Amino acid sequence: MSDNNNNNPQGPNQLNIELPEEIAEGTYSNLAIISHSHSEFVLDFIRLMPNVPKAKVKSRIVLTPQHAKRLLKALVENVKKFEGQYGPIQDQPDTPPFPPMNFNTPKAQA
Repeated sequence: MSDNNNNNPQGPNQLNIELPEEIAEGTYSNLAIISHSHSEFVLDFIRLMPNVPKAKVKSRIVLTPQHAKRLLKALVENVKKFEGQYGPIQDQPDTPPFPPMNFNTPKAQA
């Protein structure tokens, strides 16, 4: 009896991931806005520029709640590894946690 996975040099549990050149460059973001519903998390990545009152969402990622939790765990693990190698990441205490935001939504009226 032969095993169909013998023809796969990476093994049965390996995943071949392709990284297109235009994605490999990455997109810089210095703000993330996270929202959620009962069935998904939405992560909007934004680039704020100094003295520019308008910013655009550069990338949006939609995740299941389960995948969002796995992402959280992976980020925690990686921050710990980073800090173990390079030292603590310092927060900038003199900057507000969130810039004022305007989503160009109509104002509520009664």
